[in-house]
Amino acid sequence: MRQRIITALWGVPFLLAFIWFDTSWFPLLIFLIAAFAALGALEFYRLAALSRGQPLTLFGIIWTLLFVASAHLDATYEVDYLAPSLLGSAVALPLIWLFFVPPRGRAFVSWAWTLAGILYMGWMLGHYVALRELDQGKEWVIFAVFSTFACDTGAFFTGRVWGRRPLAPTISPGKTWEGAIGGFIAALAAALILYTLLDVAGLSLPISSAQTILLGCFIGLLAQLGDLLESLLKRRAGVKDSGSLIPGHGGILDRIDSLVFTGVIVYYYVIWVVD
Repeated sequence: MRQRIITALWGVPFLLAFIWFDTSWFPLLIFLIAAFAALGALEFYRLAALSRGQPLTLFGIIWTLLFVASAHLDATYEVDYLAPSLLGSAVALPLIWLFFVPPRGRAFVSWAWTLAGILYMGWMLGHYVALRELDQGKEWVIFAVFSTFACDTGAFFTGRVWGRRPLAPTISPGKTWEGAIGGFIAALAAALILYTLLDVAGLSLPISSAQTILLGCFIGLLAQLGDLLESLLKRRAGVKDSGSLIPGHGGILDRIDSLVFTGVIVYYYVIWVVD
């Protein structure tokens, strides 16, 4: 617990700096998302290999980074053909390779794991890059990220103190309904608090209180869905943590699993509803 708190204390200012500041060409957040996506993909493919998935790890990591880069190029220069081209090549190229070099009769499984890692880490995390480059992108990313962190924290401490009823015992025996409810309430409360604080700071988001509540509910649900998905991957692989890179938290996937879906829902809410 002590190591977990220490990591959070230095990690939060570090993350805020990457969200807020720009280089002459693009936001610093792109570097952080690219690093998280590549390391997360590496951990994902490690879990896949432990599950006898035999993914094409190098190809998957390269295409993961290309998806992150395409999110920036599409948002900044409106290069609309990049993402479809990457998706088509991510589907086709591993199939071609596995046709000629089949991994002992498990070509389809290898292809599926390879593609899943690219979409999970590259395409989905790339939405944070696209979100950052929208109008008021800094504020939107802060809203999405810290509401998600509040959900994680609320679920952890509520489950630790009051957790009694297992939520999904076959996937993650430690998760409880009480923790899930606590995480949902924490996400909703954090969304409202962040909305108010940004307004006080003169950085108000162009949404109403009702929309803030709706987004908080979405984040409270999808953050925990992402957490459960990663728990399922770890259960299948027979490991407790996806890695050991972050002291007190485990691997990169253990820290960003709940962020994967929330960035997507906030991004599409902004472009489809707010704009």
